[in-house]
Amino acid sequence: MNRGNAGGGRSEGSGGRGGVNLPALRGHNEALLLDLLRCAGPDGLGRAELAGRTGLTPQAVSKITARLAAEGLVAEAGRDASTGGKPRTRLRLVPHARHAVGVHLDRDALRAVRVDLAGGVVTEWSGPLDFGAEPEAAVGAVVRAVARVSSTAQAPPLLGVGVAAPGPLDWRSGVLGRVTGFPEWEGFPLREVLVGRLGVAVVVDKDTNAGVAVAGSGGPGGAGAPGGGSSVYVHVGTGIGAGLRLDGVVHRGTRSGAGEFGHQVLMLDGPRCRCGGRGCLEVLCLEAVARGDLAGAARVLGEGAANLVALLDVDRVLLGGRVVAGAPEVFVRGVREVLESRCLSATPPVVEAARVGVAEGAAELVLGPVFGRG
Repeated sequence: MNRGNAGGGRSEGSGGRGGVNLPALRGHNEALLLDLLRCAGPDGLGRAELAGRTGLTPQAVSKITARLAAEGLVAEAGRDASTGGKPRTRLRLVPHARHAVGVHLDRDALRAVRVDLAGGVVTEWSGPLDFGAEPEAAVGAVVRAVARVSSTAQAPPLLGVGVAAPGPLDWRSGVLGRVTGFPEWEGFPLREVLVGRLGVAVVVDKDTNAGVAVAGSGGPGGAGAPGGGSSVYVHVGTGIGAGLRLDGVVHRGTRSGAGEFGHQVLMLDGPRCRCGGRGCLEVLCLEAVARGDLAGAARVLGEGAANLVALLDVDRVLLGGRVVAGAPEVFVRGVREVLESRCLSATPPVVEAARVGVAEGAAELVLGPVFGRG
């Protein structure tokens, strides 16, 4: 017989992302329930539903949600209509209980947002940035931007700051690699420097990984449900890259180098790319953009996406970045047409424009672990 405990018991027959019995893993169970409530939105879920979806016993769910309520993270969302017994109380996430800041360091601009636990933007700021200047100048710009979006008298506790920057970089250490065109950044310990300047937890990752992180979240613009699914986020701005989410997890690669989408060669002996190669997707696509041929740029992007889909069999292709934002219908249509013509399966992946930006994705890198999505 299964017995509940302080960390939460687990009933028989629970599915994939279930709760666990060990008290030492209490945080796992809390994150599991918070994730379900986040995806449920303001209508919330009843304790019985939470128990059924997690495999935790009703007693364990009651204990855990009581702790979360005491911390201000969970509140009542109302009561279901009575069917003869005592009306069941639904619970919801309290979005404003905690906040996170996300910063997108682009090559020529900076955008910062403060978001709540549901991923909703509370405040934002943007301005120009010269990424090619000394790294310390960019650090100063990040510090000022974080202060602008978080300096509210009644702001809730800040969980941390997520920073999305051009790659390559090591997401574990927060040290940048050889960013194409910006040699002064190689070896710069961005995360360590920002922790020292900001005095809060800092997460640093590639802009494309941030883009795909928010696409798989339960917040605005996310997949809307916990668990698996595979997708690719293609970012088209001053450069082109991709973020990969495979079976529900952001895939960064052993050396943090996954997602160099823009430097796959589509034309042997083609035009020189700034990476040193020839005929890369990035140079072909951005040259088409520069001459105003957005349909042609979309076809180039589609060919690269088709290669990736054939290799990884992803469910969704998300398109983002300033170039796509300028003509989302053109890019979605162009990429979709190529995928439909080249797809080897009966059902091609969904193609759509990303609904939120990279800065929101950077904040999601901070929020993710709260919901067991780290």
